[in-house]
Amino acid sequence: MDETNTDVIQGTLDMLILKTLSLQPMHGFGIARRVEQISRGVFKVNPGSLLTALQRLERAGWLDAEWRQTENSRRAKFYSLTRTGRKQLDVETSDWARRSAAIARLLRAEG
Repeated sequence: MDETNTDVIQGTLDMLILKTLSLQPMHGFGIARRVEQISRGVFKVNPGSLLTALQRLERAGWLDAEWRQTENSRRAKFYSLTRTGRKQLDVETSDWARRSAAIARLLRAEG
């Protein structure tokens, strides 16, 4: 099979959720759709992984959640970033920049 793997890279889902929610509060489906749109289809978020991550981030105090009506008049849990979540996004973003720069250096290295 010549299918490209579009799963979110292990360890980056939390950062992608935090970044997405830094733009505006959203429900789970909206978060998954936004990640896919912004990444131009490179990343697709597994719904089970997303739910587990949202629960973990809420328990960590990085997200607040409340039940609201969606634009389709359905009830959904909307998530928003807390102040602590914004700080964590900064930590994860700088860590990602450091790691991705290291990977780029390794890929450019000539033997």
